[in-house]
Parts: sequence; structure tokens; C-alpha cells
Amino acid sequence: MPSSTRHPVAELTIAGSEQHFRQASRWLSESGAVAGVPESEIQRLDLCLNEALANITSHGKHEPEPIQICLDTACEDQVCEASVTISDAGSAFDASSAVERTRPSSLAEAEPGGLGLVMLRSFSDRLSYRRSAGRNHLCFTVRWSPNN
Repeated sequence: MPSSTRHPVAELTIAGSEQHFRQASRWLSESGAVAGVPESEIQRLDLCLNEALANITSHGKHEPEPIQICLDTACEDQVCEASVTISDAGSAFDASSAVERTRPSSLAEAEPGGLGLVMLRSFSDRLSYRRSAGRNHLCFTVRWSPNN
């Protein structure tokens, strides 16, 4: 939907610590509902949001930095979409083009980590990344038909 008009819905800034994940989830649920995003799509966005926040706090800088989160929506013809963009000052990491690890054939062969990318790609319809002014900008998008 490149030609559609994006409508910023809400923004939130949280501290870069795990105790603020619930606040971000509540914000997303409330803001998404006000914007008319279906509950099933809010749930998909929330799974991505929590995974991305966990990665930021686990793999980013050790000093907690503010994390900015933005929700926007767009509808055009028969497709609507909602996007969440997370901006943080942690180490650069392009989740949209990172190579996924080979999935283990059994739990005994599994090693910690690596499934977050699988989750982000599975639950979002589009994943994009850019680095600007020393900040990561990770955006994940879900799409739905407005007639459903």
C-alpha cells in the first residue's frame, strides 16, 4: 500500500527495561482499538512488539535508553493495515534481513535464541528496518480486509 495515506494513531515512549513491556502492550491494545484495528490483528502486533522489546533489552546497550513506539494505520480499497515502529538507540541490528538459524530437528538439539526472528516474520505481514541518527527503526505491519 505505498500510495495510501498513513494516519499516525498514537506514540509512546518507555524506559528500556522489561518492567515497561506491559505498559506498551496496554497502550497498543487501547490505541489499536480506538483506531479500529481488529483484535486479532492487535494480538499479532502485540506478539511482535513484545518479542522486539525483549530483543532490544537483551541485545542492545546495557544502559537503558528510552524506546519510542509509534502506531499508524492506513486503508485503501480492500486492504487495511496497521504498523508499529519501534525506535531505540541500541546496537544496530537489521532484523528484516538477518538470516534465520536452521531449525533444530528436536528439542534436545535446540539452543537458546534465534526464534525471535521466526516469530516476527511469522506474525507480521511485512517487516522493515532502517538506521537513522544513531537509532534503529524496526517496523512490523499487519494487514486485513475491512469487510471482515
